Amino acid sequence: MSSNSVLRSHSHVPSAGKHQPVTTYRLQLTPDFTFDSLCDVVPYLKQLGVTDVFFSPILQAAPGSTHGYDVVDHAKISDELGGLAGFTRASQVIHDAGMHVVVDIVPNHMAVPTPLFHNRALWSVLRDGTESDYAHWFDVEIADDGNGLLLPVLGQRIGRVLAEGELVLDTMVVPGFEADGPMAVLRYYDHIFPVRPGTESLPLAELLERQFYRLAYWRVANEELNYRRFFDVDTLAAIRVERPEVFRASHALLLDLMDQGLIDSFRIDHPDGLADPREYFRHLHEATGGAWLVAEKILVGDEELPDDWQCSGTTGYDALRRVQGLFTESGGIGPLTQLYSEISQSTASVKTTEIAAKRQIVSTSLYAEVHRLSTLIAQVCHADVRLRDHTFRRIFDVVCELIVHMSQYRAYVVPGERPSANDERVLREAGNEARTFLDEDSHETLDIVVDILLGNEIGSAGRTHEDGRLEAIVRFQQVCGAVMAKGVEDTTFYRYTALVSANEVGGDPHHMVCSMDSFHSWQTYMHRAWPVSGIVTSTHDTKRGEDVRATIAALTQFPEEWSALVHRLRAIVEPERPIQLDGQFENLIWQTIIGTWTSDGPINTERLDAYLLKAAREQKSWTTWTEQDKSAENEMLGYAHAICENAHVRQSLTDFWAKIFPAVRANILGMCALHFTIVGVPDLYQGEEITQNSLVDPDNRRPIDFHALHETLRDLDERGLPNSPDLDDEKLWLTSRLTRLRAQYPQMASALVGYQPLPVSTGHAIAFSRTIDDKPFLITVAMRSIGLMDNAEHNVVLPEGDWTNILTEETVSGGTQLLSDITGRFPVGVFVRKDS
Repeated sequence: MSSNSVLRSHSHVPSAGKHQPVTTYRLQLTPDFTFDSLCDVVPYLKQLGVTDVFFSPILQAAPGSTHGYDVVDHAKISDELGGLAGFTRASQVIHDAGMHVVVDIVPNHMAVPTPLFHNRALWSVLRDGTESDYAHWFDVEIADDGNGLLLPVLGQRIGRVLAEGELVLDTMVVPGFEADGPMAVLRYYDHIFPVRPGTESLPLAELLERQFYRLAYWRVANEELNYRRFFDVDTLAAIRVERPEVFRASHALLLDLMDQGLIDSFRIDHPDGLADPREYFRHLHEATGGAWLVAEKILVGDEELPDDWQCSGTTGYDALRRVQGLFTESGGIGPLTQLYSEISQSTASVKTTEIAAKRQIVSTSLYAEVHRLSTLIAQVCHADVRLRDHTFRRIFDVVCELIVHMSQYRAYVVPGERPSANDERVLREAGNEARTFLDEDSHETLDIVVDILLGNEIGSAGRTHEDGRLEAIVRFQQVCGAVMAKGVEDTTFYRYTALVSANEVGGDPHHMVCSMDSFHSWQTYMHRAWPVSGIVTSTHDTKRGEDVRATIAALTQFPEEWSALVHRLRAIVEPERPIQLDGQFENLIWQTIIGTWTSDGPINTERLDAYLLKAAREQKSWTTWTEQDKSAENEMLGYAHAICENAHVRQSLTDFWAKIFPAVRANILGMCALHFTIVGVPDLYQGEEITQNSLVDPDNRRPIDFHALHETLRDLDERGLPNSPDLDDEKLWLTSRLTRLRAQYPQMASALVGYQPLPVSTGHAIAFSRTIDDKPFLITVAMRSIGLMDNAEHNVVLPEGDWTNILTEETVSGGTQLLSDITGRFPVGVFVRKDS
C-alpha cells in the first residue's frame, strides 16, 4: 500500500493534499511583537528546524489586548499587529522560507469591550434589538422592557448613579457607524452605550427602561447575568457559532486567507464551550477541505477524545500530563503529601478539596449560569403535568450536585440523538455521586433531571424533543465545563498543593505519576487513533513552565531532604510568618521559590509578587479578585521576601538546589527528548528551547530575546557543543537537533510511523523506538529519577543494526548495551539507524 493510501485511510489526519505540520513553534503576538517583528524572527526559526509557525489569535481584539482572545471583529486582522498587509507579509516570509502557518481560532466568544462600539456586532444588537443583522449572534434573549442584556459595569447601584448624575446622554459619531451620522449615546466614564432609536427624548430613567440592555452594579453579575460567558469573565460574551450564518461570518476571513494559501492549519480554542463541538468540527473540516485541526480540549483521567470529531486531535495537554507524570517519582508522593498536611493542617483529599471548590464556584461566580439552567429545567417540568410537582428549589439543588460531581469537563450528548455509552456513564455516575448528598425526597427529582439531560422520554409521552428540553441538554454541558475549569484549574490547583507540578492545565493531582507501562500503552493507542495529535509541554495557559515543573517534580526524588529543609527554614523565618497565613498557600510558596530558583538565586521579586498575588486570589480562601484582603496579601508577600532575602535561608536553598540539579537536568532534558520523539506533533512554546523559570500568565508571555537565541544557535552550530556547557546550551542543542531530525523525517508526523517499547533493566530509564513497517528507525532513551539511582549497572536492549546518536554523533550497535554507555554525555540519547 502506498504512503498516501495509508494517510487517506486514517480518519484523523489531514485530507490528501493538505499540509501536515511536523513541528510547530508558538508565538505570542502583541502590540510590541507584531507581524513585522515576527518577520525578523523567521531566519532563526528556519535555522532551528521548525516546520510551522503557530500564531496566537490574529483578528481584531479589544483595545489594549495583550493576548488576542478577546476578539471584537471577525472581519478584520488586528491593526495593532499590523493589519491584513502585515499578516500577508509575515505569511509570505514564512512560506518563502519553506515553513507554514498555523493560526489560533477563537470560535466561542467575543469581547464586551470598553467602549462597546469596538464590537460592532454587539453594539448593533444593543441599539437595534431584533432588527439588528446580528440579532441571533449572542447567547441571550433580546428584551426591550429594561430587562435586556445585563451590563454589570456600574461602580455603584443604578439609583445612586442616576442621583449623582454619573450617567449622561450625549451625541456623537460612533466609530464603525460613521454612515449613520451623529447618534445618541449614554456615557458612563470610559463606557459608551448605544441608545435605542426613538427613545432619545425620554427622561433618563424611562430611557433606560426602554433599552435592549440593562445597566447594573458590577456585583449584580454573579446573581443575575443573563448571557453565556467564557467561564466567569463578564467581558467575554459567548456567540452562537452553531448557527450557520454565525459560523460563516465569524470564519469567513480566516477561511479566505486559507484559500489564498496564507494559512495552512488551525488550532481551535476551547471547543467545550460550544453547543455541539462535533458539529463544529464537521463544518470546519468541510470548510477547510480537511486541514490539520487540533482542539484545545482537556481530557481527564482516561477520558478519550470523541472519535467522531473530525479533527486531528488535541493541542496536547493529555501528552503534557503523561510526560510530566513519567518524570515524577511515585515513592516521593507520600512524604511530600505528609509535609503538605503538616504545613496546611489539612487532611482533605484531592476529591474533597475539588468538590468544595466547585460548590464555591456554583454558589458565587457561576451562580447566574447555574440558576439560569435550573430555571430552564424547572420550566420544562412545570409545563408537563406529570413533572409539575418537582419544585425549583429541589431542581436547583439537584443541578448543583450533578455539576459538582461531573468527573470530566462535560459530556457530549447531542439533542435528538441517543447518547453514547460513555456520555450516559458519565452522567449516571455523577447522578450516583450526587444522590449521596441529597435528601431522599430529592432522589426522584434527580432521576428526572438526569433523564432530561440524557434526552430520554420522561413525563408525558411525546415531549422529548420540545425546545426547552433540547436547550437544557446543551446548557448543562456548557455550564459543566465552566465549573470544572474554574473549580479545578483555577481553585483546587491553588489549594491542594502537595506537589504543584501536578497541578497543571491538563494535569491532575489525582494522577501525579504515569508508570512506564501506562505511558507505553497510551502511545500505542495514540498511534492507532490520533497519530498527528498535538504535544505540548508549555503553553500560554500553563500554570508553570515546563522547567519549573521539572524542578518541582525532582522533589519527589528527595522528599525527606526537602521536608527536613523546609521544617528547618520555616523555623528561621518564623518571626516573619503572618499568624493567619494559609498553610496550603505557604506550601505553594516554598515549592514556587525552589521551582524558579536558578544559579543566580531566587526569582525576581517583582515577578514573584505578581504570581503570588494572582495565585492567592485564584485560591479564593482568604482573598479573592473581588474581595481583596490587602493587609493579608502584603503580609504574605513580606513572608515570601523574607524567605528569599534571609542570608541563611538563601544559602540553604542554594545548596539544596545544587544537590538536586543533576536530577532537574535529567528531567528537563528527558521531557524535551520525549516531547519531540513520541507520537504526534510537538509544539514548542516561544523561548522554551532554553530553560525558563516562567510562571502563569502574564509571566509566561514575557518578551523573548530572539536575537540572543539566534546568536547562541549559530555559535553552537559553528563550534559544536562544548564539553561542559550550561543547561541552556544543552537544551537548545537537544531541541535544535530534534527539530531538524523531524524536518528530515517528516513522516514522524503521520500514521506511518509506529511506536515500540524497548526493554530496560531498570525503572530509572524509559526507552522506545519509532518504526516504519514495524522496522525501527529511531530510538529514544531517557533517564529518570537519577537522584535515586544506585551504582549498579543497568542495560537497555537496542534493535539490531548500527545506530548514530544525533546528540553526540557516537555510534552504537544493536543488542544489550549499558545505559551508562548510551547516556554518557547526556541523560538522554536519540539514535537514528545508520542505513535509514
